[in-house]
Amino acid sequence: MIKLIASDMDGTLLDERSQVPPETYDLIRALREKGVRFAASSGRRYDRLCEFFEPVVDLMDFVASNGAQVYAEGELVDREVYSHLAIKRLARTVGMFDNLHLALFDRTKSYLLDDEGKFVREVDKDLPNVERIWELPSAEVNIIKASVFCDDGAVMDYAYVLSRELGDEFVFAPSGNAWIDAMQVGVSKATGIAQLMDHYGIAPEEVMAFGDSMNDYEIIRLVGCGCAMANGRPALRAVADRVVGCNRDHAVQAELRRVLEELD
Repeated sequence: MIKLIASDMDGTLLDERSQVPPETYDLIRALREKGVRFAASSGRRYDRLCEFFEPVVDLMDFVASNGAQVYAEGELVDREVYSHLAIKRLARTVGMFDNLHLALFDRTKSYLLDDEGKFVREVDKDLPNVERIWELPSAEVNIIKASVFCDDGAVMDYAYVLSRELGDEFVFAPSGNAWIDAMQVGVSKATGIAQLMDHYGIAPEEVMAFGDSMNDYEIIRLVGCGCAMANGRPALRAVADRVVGCNRDHAVQAELRRVLEELD
């Protein structure tokens, strides 16, 4: 029996306008009444996810910032902060390439190491509460997420280069068409979901997850029923247990209804 369902946001749960389809809230309520928990698993920060799910925020869990923020039953289970030295090394390496631009995120702010015009607000990088900076935030600032914007579209090339330069400190996962998430080694959506599983005593085979991008890879491999979107990355579709429809057709919501029907 499925006891936990986790879903990515952009390209997965959200529609083509990057909005939550309204039926999603009733589905989350109905699942909870049947004993099935729902978790948003996203590169977006916790505060932004709460805005998306305001009608049901007290009925669900969150794996935010690619696993750096984990909330269960409204309580913080884990927060993973980047080391200041690692951020310095990342900034230095990104600075080697004219086409790469670094964005850092703490709990409430987005820090841009280049002029805002260098960045495109795409996928989960809506860059809330932006502050342009010329020097890195001090070590007192708790950075929970780092992303690199690639302005020439060569995301896979630069993900490879960054991995060669800093692969001992970061995992670089393409996100959307122009962004690369620089994730801490050992921190991912999968580690966040694993913490929720441990918190509730849920086994992997009792978990279903949905995703479309390479930062969903670990979670799709972890759970008992990993579902890739038809509009997702080919490599993710290849390793998924199932390939469902497209986000524009509300495929995740259709799968949630199917789970509910099986529970009746």
